[in-house]
Amino acid sequence: MFKIFGRKSNEKREREFLEIEVSEPVDCLGDFTFNFHWQHKGEKLDPSWKIPGNDLTFGEVVKHLKNKGNIRINGNAGHRLASSMGVDLQYFRGTGKDVPVGDIYVEGNIDTRMGISMTRGSIYVKGRVKEPVGNLVEVRSDVNGYRQFRSITDIMTNGLDGSKLIGCQIIGPKLIIDDGTVKDTIGARLDVEAEIVEKGDVDLSTGILMRKGTVRIHGNAGKNTGALLNGGTVIIGGNTDDFTAIDMIKGTIIVNGNAGKFLAANKKNGTILARKGSPIPPTEEKTLLSSDQQILIAHGFNPHGFKKYE
Repeated sequence: MFKIFGRKSNEKREREFLEIEVSEPVDCLGDFTFNFHWQHKGEKLDPSWKIPGNDLTFGEVVKHLKNKGNIRINGNAGHRLASSMGVDLQYFRGTGKDVPVGDIYVEGNIDTRMGISMTRGSIYVKGRVKEPVGNLVEVRSDVNGYRQFRSITDIMTNGLDGSKLIGCQIIGPKLIIDDGTVKDTIGARLDVEAEIVEKGDVDLSTGILMRKGTVRIHGNAGKNTGALLNGGTVIIGGNTDDFTAIDMIKGTIIVNGNAGKFLAANKKNGTILARKGSPIPPTEEKTLLSSDQQILIAHGFNPHGFKKYE
């Protein structure tokens, strides 16, 4: 264990850390899903596995974070650092709700998809961060020598708590992101009536598992846009890649362009409005109703050329 002093509201606070030594990047450190354990059933990663070069297991690190403990990674972190951090996942007999967590400090670099679907906590980084990153924005660090990243969902749900945004601004209930960073899973699990606006393009799973609120992307979006959407509205100003609205439960998705192949695979309910798309049966292309036109007009779109997929 070691200690570090940081600043918050001009007051120093003492922090203790659980240390992880890595000689080369390790994927999925602090990953609350254990690389989507429910899909591979422990073949790719299990909570009981030891982290290479450590006596700690992957599960012990997550447990430490859930107990509001901080961790320090001495070296470079791999892909998917802190995936879904802050979610008490039902698959692991949790509540399915967000929970307070500790923070992660990295003394080196971090590979892609840091903080995907992350809902609580901060990640502090001394080195470089490779894009795409996850559901994160950078804030002015409260610890010298580190860059600090916070969950977008956490900020919109619980407020800035004294943090100062970098490359973004909040106007009322709206967060405007213009930091030039490509992100995954923007707005993951959002459950408040807030709006997130991204000025550029994004990558995977925009609005995944959202319940309330609006995510508006001015550019294009990657695969799995609106995956498992459970309420709220996802708006894409350009095109989306394949598998838009996969496993969608309810809510609204608007694509001001091509919504891609395999549209609405395993969709349960909800409204999809797009100019073009290749849906998976039984979803099919239908004519807009007057209520659909009103939705589009309310969000600033001319309904001409749009189609409904249900």
